[in-house]
Amino acid sequence: MGLTQWLTRASRQRGEAIALVFEDKSYSWRAFEDRVSRLAGVLRDLGVGTGDRVAMLANSSHRYIEYYYATLWAGGIMVPLNTRLALPEIVEQARDAEPVVLIVDEAFADQAPPLMQAAPSFRHVILAGDGPARDGMISYEAAIAAASPVADAGRDGDDVACLFYTGGTTGRAKGVMLSHGNLIANALNTLEVNGFDETLAHLHAGPLFHLAAGGRVFATTVAGGRHVVAARFTPKDALEIIAREKVTTATFVPTMLGMILQLPDFDAYDLSSLTRITYGASPMPEALLREGLARFPGVAFAQSYGMTELSPMATFLAPEDHRLDGDTKRLRSAGRAVPGVEVRVVDEADQPLPPGKIGEVVARGPTVMKGYWRQPELTAIALRGGWMHTGDAGYFDEDGYLYVVDRTKDMIVSGGESVYSTEVENAVSQHPAVAQCAVIGIPDAKWGEAVHAIVVPRDGRELSEAAVISHCRTLIAGYKCPRSVEVRREPLPLSSVNKINKAALRAPFWAGRDRQVN
Repeated sequence: MGLTQWLTRASRQRGEAIALVFEDKSYSWRAFEDRVSRLAGVLRDLGVGTGDRVAMLANSSHRYIEYYYATLWAGGIMVPLNTRLALPEIVEQARDAEPVVLIVDEAFADQAPPLMQAAPSFRHVILAGDGPARDGMISYEAAIAAASPVADAGRDGDDVACLFYTGGTTGRAKGVMLSHGNLIANALNTLEVNGFDETLAHLHAGPLFHLAAGGRVFATTVAGGRHVVAARFTPKDALEIIAREKVTTATFVPTMLGMILQLPDFDAYDLSSLTRITYGASPMPEALLREGLARFPGVAFAQSYGMTELSPMATFLAPEDHRLDGDTKRLRSAGRAVPGVEVRVVDEADQPLPPGKIGEVVARGPTVMKGYWRQPELTAIALRGGWMHTGDAGYFDEDGYLYVVDRTKDMIVSGGESVYSTEVENAVSQHPAVAQCAVIGIPDAKWGEAVHAIVVPRDGRELSEAAVISHCRTLIAGYKCPRSVEVRREPLPLSSVNKINKAALRAPFWAGRDRQVN
């Protein structure tokens, strides 16, 4: 069974119920399915066949969710592109995925010509907006209006549905291949652990190029609930949308929740419809969680832990585990394994460890990715023994609750975005005055972790924090660029195998903390 069949089911069972809301636009399930089937017809007329990739570079909107389903309806594979990346990074992903059609909105239309020139697989550009098309582009709305609905391609559970790109420790981005079955299994788990049904009205506050938001798109459709889309996140917009659309659930990373709670007029909004807030992507500071529970009375808080390669949920910390009285240790847990997914902690030989022993977190089950697009060697390493190796270090307690304490991968999570140190180091090292560099994550009250670069200049050269940061902004996404830079004159410390000793560099920043993630 494919993801589009759940859309058809919702259309048949919930036909005139509102399916999709964006700003002043709303569509019933029947109208939503009709637009999807027409857009799929447009894609087929443009040459999209079974397994062909369709990319989108745009802010979130109702059209982004239509793109999800229309690509699948046409038999293709979605490739959502991260709008926060620098153009060279987007080009790298496009060259890797080789999409045949690019969909952009007005905000990113200017990037289409250089992107098409650099990635020759693109044959057509669709402009997703309300106005007329630009030269050389196809009008999204005009094309849908002129198209006839086409039959669903009827893809199966094992067929690849999407490529969501993540950073890589080698510096090369990895396209995570997720199947229809992977995403359906995750959606069903989301409904089961949260108790969601057709009364669900979910705010998609995060960007839809991330699977954290995408997973909730598929879950909301499976439930037959209501999609409420925010173009981009601002704390004021989020609360206005919740109040206006009577949103029942929302997903925030801790940074987003912190920004919401700092709004001076927070108490002016009617948030009585809201029943659940799910958080994830990075640990929630206990003080912030306490404030959230106090400021959102009657709202159940829950945590999801996972990664893109797991579709993305592996464990879940239920509302009943969010206790503020007595022992609050469980608040620092990532929860217990979701139905059908096995989670273990293993040693370096991939042997399971007993409770209390720290090792690498691994998982297997129906949500585990098919592999990395065109990277069989990395796939074999990640999925060795049939288990997805997360790169996170953690331990279980006696009750089966997982605690994540560090990352075995060289990765930083800042504001919910994953940043691989290698990617940043590759950018920093291209500065002509840099002799040595190391990039680490350091604790940050707002972002959880901040990207911090430590650099050693070449003999006779001068370096400044501003120069390093501005240089990086020409090569990588803004959120990946260092927020702080330390310039040292002495060589960086080396490990026993003559690699830069990042543990020694991190130690002063993380001293006195019981875990090395924030």
